[in-house]
Amino acid sequence: MRVAVVGATGMVGEVMLKVLKERNFPITELIPVASEKSVGKEIEFNGKTYKVVGMQTAVDMKADIALFSAGGDTSKEWAPKFAEAGTTVIDNSSAWRMDPTKKLVVPEINANLLTKEDKIIANPNCSTIQMVLVLAPLHKKYNIKRIIVSTYQSITGTGVKAVQQLENEYAGVTGEMAYKYPIHRNAIPQCDVFEDNGYTKEEMKLVRETRKIIGDDSINVTATAVRVPIVGGHSEAVNVEFTNDFDLNEVREILHHTDGVVVQDNIDTFTYPMPKYAQHKDDVFVGRIRRDESQPNTLNMWIVADNLRKGAATNTVQIAEYLVKNNLV
Repeated sequence: MRVAVVGATGMVGEVMLKVLKERNFPITELIPVASEKSVGKEIEFNGKTYKVVGMQTAVDMKADIALFSAGGDTSKEWAPKFAEAGTTVIDNSSAWRMDPTKKLVVPEINANLLTKEDKIIANPNCSTIQMVLVLAPLHKKYNIKRIIVSTYQSITGTGVKAVQQLENEYAGVTGEMAYKYPIHRNAIPQCDVFEDNGYTKEEMKLVRETRKIIGDDSINVTATAVRVPIVGGHSEAVNVEFTNDFDLNEVREILHHTDGVVVQDNIDTFTYPMPKYAQHKDDVFVGRIRRDESQPNTLNMWIVADNLRKGAATNTVQIAEYLVKNNLV
């Protein structure tokens, strides 16, 4: 299995390499790919040294699978070229997610849709992945009518520049700004750019991608996405209205038996998810499960996950694992 990691020197790319190693993905040859300025750099992987190559070289090397984490513009330009060369691309950018001809996949929910013909597969947005992993089994049981989600998102979702900004502000150093405002001791109610409707792209990803992954355009979703000065992962306060009523113990039981979900929900012992403890883990954590007493058939939850792992790298690798296991590459 020849695997290219496009964006191998970036924040998500580095985590992809780590996850591939941890999960013993069957790699016979690694092809680390990055922009021209990184070509020739060396990367250590599983005791071997590999040189970073450029995009065209990587296309010509005809990898079996290419894991992309190099931004939307790069993906739009290069993913089709890899696909034409016979490589199956799993893309972590927003470039292909809402393309009706491309599958948007969270393996635990809808990997069964994948076929050998899918040469470009989209990995969902980090904040969407953790939410739908919890909501999909509840939708099957109770039928979701409406979701209200407020996110508290890690600066790692922005990238290295944002991490450096926070570290500079901690140290009282003036440096390059990833955000328009200080992030230390602050909360910025803007993730990504604003769209014409007054919502940010991040907020609208939660709306559009949720419907596509769950496969139900009738679900109403509204979102507010906030950047907060933490590194560990994304947190979400999620309010869900169902068509059918539910039993809280049954909700917990369903989630307890959902692959990739860990229930941390005991107020007597102050047990609930926190990004500090979700960091470096592949699971999605859910707690503060309680009935919304202001209206019927409505549930409140608190959902946390490491956005660089399940929110990006791990989900991408899990898609690749599914393809290999089912002989789809």
